[in-house]
Amino acid sequence: MCGRFVSATPPDQLAAYFDATLASPELGASYNVAPTNDVYAVVQTAQGRQLEAVHWGLVPSWAKEVKIGQKMINARADTLATKSAFKSSFAKRRCIVPADGFYEWQVVPGRLTAKGKPAKQPMYITRADGAPLAFAGLWAVWRDPAAGPDAPWLHSATIVTTDANATMAPVHDRMPAILAPDDWAAWLDPDHHDLAALQALLGPAPDDVLVLHPVSTAVNNVRNKGPELVEAVDPTMGDRPEATGTLF
Repeated sequence: MCGRFVSATPPDQLAAYFDATLASPELGASYNVAPTNDVYAVVQTAQGRQLEAVHWGLVPSWAKEVKIGQKMINARADTLATKSAFKSSFAKRRCIVPADGFYEWQVVPGRLTAKGKPAKQPMYITRADGAPLAFAGLWAVWRDPAAGPDAPWLHSATIVTTDANATMAPVHDRMPAILAPDDWAAWLDPDHHDLAALQALLGPAPDDVLVLHPVSTAVNNVRNKGPELVEAVDPTMGDRPEATGTLF
């Protein structure tokens, strides 16, 4: 799954990178983006490719309440065409969710928490070349049915996940579906209706695309948002940053 990520690149730079127009106020940098936060998404509109702000947690048009989005932060690549919550968006409302990196938690064999549960080491994962990640996503629009016809529209999105590659497998069995630049146009095109071809874009990223290292358990608290969260630590030293930042 993908439950936390980093969004720190300024939006004007993101827009330029994705060849999009900035169509949203700046959200501000966050090194600990959490579900239900507003996030950036690249969408294809009649005016061209745009970088917009959306609610993280997809709220289908038929939903009765916005809180359903809390269960829709991720969508499995293999069921996009069949699940009622996602199939309409998969057919015509696809997006890219940019990220600088993301977090995943690795079970530490033989180590327990104070409550007797398996300890988990947070890991920060990013591209080896330092470029932004392009998560495959879906978006939707929703209006509160209890608020009347003049209620504002909510734009929301989910991040598509796929099987883990060899780099991610020791940490988790799933990972975000990361789109290659050559696939952005096809994924964003609302007139592209070959769902089998689109689904073929959602396999695990090549093993050499990502690098990862352990980070402080401070990331566990969603109130912590600073850049220190991505600094490498030695897990045997109680979360103290490594002097060299050596990769795990």
